[in-house]
Amino acid sequence: MNENLIGYIDDQGNILDTQSAGENCTATPIEYDNSEVSLEIVRHSTAHLMAQAITELYPNSQFFVGPVVDEGFYYDFRVDEQIGEADLKTIEKKMKELIKKKYKIEKYDMSKAEALTKFANDDLKLKVMERISDDTLSVYKQGDFEDLCRGPHVPALRFLHNFKLTRVAGAYLGGDEKAEMLTRIYGIAFADKETLKAHMTMLEEAKKRDHRIIGAQMELFMFDESAGPGLPFWMPKGAKLRYKLESILHKAHLTRGYEPVRGPEILKAEMWRTSGHYACYGENMYLTTIDEQEYGIKPMNCLGHIQVFKHTPKSYRDLPLKYYEYGVVHRHEKSGVLHGLFRVREFTQDDAHIFCEPNQIATEVLEVVEFVDSVMKLFGFEYSMEIATKPEKAIGEDRVWEIATQGLIDALEGNNLPYGIDEGGGAFYGPKIDIKITDAIGRKWQCGTIQVDFNLPERFEVEYVADDNTRKQPVMIHRAILGSFERFIGILTEHYAGEFPFFLAPIQVIFIPISDSHAEHAHVLKKKLLQESIDAEVYDKNDSLNKRVRNAEKQRVPYVVIIGDEEVANETVAIRDRRNKEQYNLTQEEFMVRLRKQLQEGKI
Repeated sequence: MNENLIGYIDDQGNILDTQSAGENCTATPIEYDNSEVSLEIVRHSTAHLMAQAITELYPNSQFFVGPVVDEGFYYDFRVDEQIGEADLKTIEKKMKELIKKKYKIEKYDMSKAEALTKFANDDLKLKVMERISDDTLSVYKQGDFEDLCRGPHVPALRFLHNFKLTRVAGAYLGGDEKAEMLTRIYGIAFADKETLKAHMTMLEEAKKRDHRIIGAQMELFMFDESAGPGLPFWMPKGAKLRYKLESILHKAHLTRGYEPVRGPEILKAEMWRTSGHYACYGENMYLTTIDEQEYGIKPMNCLGHIQVFKHTPKSYRDLPLKYYEYGVVHRHEKSGVLHGLFRVREFTQDDAHIFCEPNQIATEVLEVVEFVDSVMKLFGFEYSMEIATKPEKAIGEDRVWEIATQGLIDALEGNNLPYGIDEGGGAFYGPKIDIKITDAIGRKWQCGTIQVDFNLPERFEVEYVADDNTRKQPVMIHRAILGSFERFIGILTEHYAGEFPFFLAPIQVIFIPISDSHAEHAHVLKKKLLQESIDAEVYDKNDSLNKRVRNAEKQRVPYVVIIGDEEVANETVAIRDRRNKEQYNLTQEEFMVRLRKQLQEGKI
């Protein structure tokens, strides 16, 4: 018997635990390790272990759901006591005590009617069952603790030694902001101590890199709850950083044949009904009434680009036609999920749409992949790609979806580009390639997308004149490299820990005159840099030299330049190079040559 066996993967890719598979299962075995499928079983089981410990510590607790998520697992529950971060160690200790009891995790089934009777006094369990349409439900049991669950779970608690509870949060019941607030505890689990330790080290480093903290220290952006949650305000330095990022992409778009366009931020609701957004995405839209007609503030930029395309007749000679826009969009995100720049209600997409013929799909997708590759290399990101297929909530015929999905597969496979599959993860109007980047401390982020769409061109009767003089429908490729400027800047801030490369840094040089007599010379040098499109400041306030140097260091500026008698007399600069952690002297001209060269490094 394989003591490391914890489950199986069947022919359809479903995970089966040993309790469900039976003794003679011939599916692919899953062994206890740090693979994705193994950790899903381990983390789901650790969530139940945590719930069992909470039950013993807080006998009045009631549990809602405890799923596996990207960052580990969590459980939502109701408890009379106030549970805080300090209580997590107590819960962990109880979890370890339970593991020593060597409980097996057993599964049994019951009818939904039996379950409704069994849990009649537990309103949270009743709400869970409202979400389940199956007539037969499964229950997992370990010791005296049992809970409704689909699984999968490890065979016994002995597999669950390597875990850590990470934080406590509040969570609305079922994600409904009008419902009661439950307690949520997050945790993480791995198959060995070393991986767990490495992950916890990464989390500690992530705290130091929190873009909300660094953004405040560097005065990049701010939020004002009284003005509106989830709506970022860009301060001067943040606006400079953002402008530089936009400029890099602007030049890259033009050299790749894209044309800039701009659509309105509000359109009649009928447009959104035609597109399918109203039915499939309406709960995330802001709607209003003007002159007794309903309008929707755009959550996406697609419709504006369609209208621009349709404005004048097009022929096959015009294709592929590429439009791009830094389009501001608004989405009604629930307050509980708002998180700095990572999840906001207003953001700007680096959006583009390519109208092309069906036989041009592979070429255009590959050109976008090349664009993605150049951007990710510029910022030092490794990345992977996943093809996301048709979701449950979608528009269009299955045949059209199959053609579009195969187009993406052919483009990647035809050029030996590796990819994964995200079943059901596509946009409601078409399949997509998701770009997932890995940052400096190993975290993965979903950023850009490439989506092939046959549906919107059909719904809006978009046409071009083909080479045989017939009217045909173009394919529409939706494409974003960064995803949104807000989220990408948040990721960049944490990736670099605020130490942005020279070409992107909001302030690139700070001049510090030793005394008032050197201030005029510092301002002259600043002006020279500004004329070269290099952002500089002069710190000449009535503070001590050491304090001004410390304040400059807090800004994480690439170069701090000290100006004194010697520097003025000899036309030199005394440089503190923060990125290379060096101090040296250069002539003013040598310094300018260096800065111009580093400015050119921001081209793609």
